[in-house]
Amino acid sequence: MTEPLPPPSGGTLRAFAAFLRRPRLLEPSGLRAPGAWRELRVMIVLHVAVLIGLPGPLVGFRPMRFGLPAPDALGKVSPTLLGAVAVPIAPPLEAIAVRGWLTGRARALWLLACALGGLGLLYAHARGLPPLWVAGGLAALLIATAAGWLALRKRGAPAWFAALFPAIFYLSAAAFSLVHIANYPHFSALALPLILPQLWGGLVCGFLRMRIGLPASFIAHAAANSVALTLAMLAG
Repeated sequence: MTEPLPPPSGGTLRAFAAFLRRPRLLEPSGLRAPGAWRELRVMIVLHVAVLIGLPGPLVGFRPMRFGLPAPDALGKVSPTLLGAVAVPIAPPLEAIAVRGWLTGRARALWLLACALGGLGLLYAHARGLPPLWVAGGLAALLIATAAGWLALRKRGAPAWFAALFPAIFYLSAAAFSLVHIANYPHFSALALPLILPQLWGGLVCGFLRMRIGLPASFIAHAAANSVALTLAMLAG
C-alpha cells in the first residue's frame, strides 16, 4: 500500500534524511507537481556535491595504498561514445532495470520476474542449453509478459512488498553500485569502497524515483554522469 507524497515540511533534505531512516512506499508526485523541479534541483546539487567532496579522497587513496586499478571505462571506448552512452542512454535503462519496479505494482514485479527469467535462459544457453529450448522459453516469456501486463494493470503493491520495502530499497541501491564493479579491470574485495559513489547515487536516485517519479531519477543520474565524465576528462 503506497502512501501519499508527504509535504516538503522542513525542506527536501530533511525529507530525504527521513526517507533513508525509514524507506517506505510513496505515490510519486510527477514532475508536473508544484515544487517538483525545485526538489529535483536540490537533490542533484546534493548528489554532485557528495560525489565530489566525500568519496573522492577515498577513491583516490585506496588505489595508491593497496595497488588497486583505476577505473578503465574511459579507456575502453572513445570519450565521445562514452558520453553518448553514459548521459542519455545508460541512466534511463538503469533506472528502469533497478528502480522501475520499486513502487511494487503487481505488473511491474511481473515484468521484473519475466526479465530475470529471460536472463536465466540466456545464462543457461551459455552453459549448454540447446538453442531450441532457449527460443521456446523466450517465446513463452514474451507471451506471459504481455498477458501479465494486461491482467495485473489494476493491482497495486502486495502487502509483502510494502512490509519488506526498506530492505528492498537498500538492496536495489546496493545492486546498482555492484554493477559498476565492471568499471574496473578486475574484481577485488578491496575495490568495494571504490563504488561508494554509485551506492550514494543509488540512494539519491531511489529516493527521487519514489518521491517524484522515474524520470526524475534518471535526470539526476544523467546530471551526475555528466559531471563525473567532465572531471575525468579534465583530469586526463
